[in-house]
Amino acid sequence: MSQISYKDAGVDIDAGNSFVENIKPLVKSTKIPGVIGGIGSFAGAFELPKGFKEPVMLAATDGVGTKLKLAIDSGIHSTVGIDLVAMCVNDLLCNFGTPSFFLDYYATGKLDVKTATSVVAGIAEGCIRAECALIGGETAEMPGMYSHDDYDLAGFAVGVAEKSEMDRVALVRAGHKLIALPSSGLHSNGFSLARKVLFEKMGMKFEDDFNGKPLIETLLEPTKIYVKTFKALKNEIVAMAHITGGGIVENLPRVLPEHLKAEVKKDAIRVLPIFELIAEHVEINEMYRAFNMGVGMILVVEAKNVEAVLSQTDGYLIGEIVEGKREAVMI
Repeated sequence: MSQISYKDAGVDIDAGNSFVENIKPLVKSTKIPGVIGGIGSFAGAFELPKGFKEPVMLAATDGVGTKLKLAIDSGIHSTVGIDLVAMCVNDLLCNFGTPSFFLDYYATGKLDVKTATSVVAGIAEGCIRAECALIGGETAEMPGMYSHDDYDLAGFAVGVAEKSEMDRVALVRAGHKLIALPSSGLHSNGFSLARKVLFEKMGMKFEDDFNGKPLIETLLEPTKIYVKTFKALKNEIVAMAHITGGGIVENLPRVLPEHLKAEVKKDAIRVLPIFELIAEHVEINEMYRAFNMGVGMILVVEAKNVEAVLSQTDGYLIGEIVEGKREAVMI
């Protein structure tokens, strides 16, 4: 009677070991003070940073959504790891948490070492941009759960905040100004709608020219990471809203108290060309609910600090906080 191996069942342990060896230098490149040990143990270790009076650990988790479908179909895997880190660490910032370390989960039907290494290289690059360490992860090869070339990603970021600094909502006042920090593109939201419009409705191809480069390059432009901006301007920022799924109208109210609303000047928003293209086939209010429209993060700042913030960023004014029911309105 012939014997069946794990590899015959679709799981290649040797490929997994080869992958781990490939990513060791990538993980090492993200090492920062606080990291204890390296990969290979059962858990990653990170020492609590000093200098906090009442340190609070914050955690955020996210994925990349159907942007992965474009990476898989185009064979360009080097940037979605940056997206993964960005979507997690940008959330931490909104509670005034400084990212410390990151974990990833990579699941696939059949492990392709080259593809997986490229993805993790992007994750490592994202961690470097976020000034946090990649201290561990999990690779799951699951034949039958995913088709041959498909994979999925999940990320987990942990940071530390001063307890007294976490409640930003309580600090927001009428008269505070809203500063938009530009996005780099679609970031990691709205891709199901974007794919339907661009490829099904308009019949476009990855290689089609769009603003002087292939369309796929614009679509896979990685999500911007705002960690360095936060660290530089922390003392000038009242609150922050990460503009992800739901757009400005659903994310900005999350930093408002019940008695205040945000008035956003629609004409002030520097809408990126890719959104203008998609908007040819999508109603404008739906656009503002599905996409960031060119705004990746919104800062709430006191009027006296506006010039200081603008001088140190590529941000621009888009509105202000006024009395009223908690909501974000486009005017």
